[in-house]
Amino acid sequence: MAIMRLDKFLSHMGYGTRKEVKDLIKKGLVEIDGKPIKKPETKVADDTTVYVEGIPLNYVQYEYYLLNKPQGCISATQDANYPTVMDFVFPIRNDCAPVGRLDLDTEGALLITNDGKLSHKLLSAKHHVPKKYYVEVENKLPGDAKERFSQPMEFEEFTSLPATYQAIDDTHAYLTIVEGKYHQVKRMFERIGCPVTFLKRVEFGFLNLDGLPTGEVRELSSEEVEKLQSY
Repeated sequence: MAIMRLDKFLSHMGYGTRKEVKDLIKKGLVEIDGKPIKKPETKVADDTTVYVEGIPLNYVQYEYYLLNKPQGCISATQDANYPTVMDFVFPIRNDCAPVGRLDLDTEGALLITNDGKLSHKLLSAKHHVPKKYYVEVENKLPGDAKERFSQPMEFEEFTSLPATYQAIDDTHAYLTIVEGKYHQVKRMFERIGCPVTFLKRVEFGFLNLDGLPTGEVRELSSEEVEKLQSY
């Protein structure tokens, strides 16, 4: 059980900035045990039920969601020019964010959470979390693609670790990588002479889309969260 200030409790739960929350409290709109609380610094436990304008509010520490990201939105919490992935997710808290990024024109599995420790772990190269992509390319895939992808590829700022390649036909394939460098999959296919025309991440770790429609989101189960934390 954690103890925190009332204004912090409400801010975490999406009731606005600290200033906005303080105004709400000072107006007598926040109650605990039927009594209005007018001091923002009042200490409350994270298992306390707080009422805001008569609506009960229970504290949530962490949230975990899987989004099937559509094209045309960016992997960020806010942007002046494009919609973001957060336009498709409606968390309780105000501090959730995507784990890593998918390009503007890339679809697929994207984890959203406010668990910073887990995010860092999943993005760390040393944990080798697999990420599987479905890829469509412009030119015919070469016969030695599997062998070439199984070897490290040197780029200007990094050398890729061996990747797992699975051909579907002459212009469609799956590629599984354990890193997440900038435009990595696109650059790897360009290296073998096959510019990518469509890219979708179909698996992140053990998580797959499993019928989740594009643009839809689901909450992870406690078992899934526990398994992610074991990476």
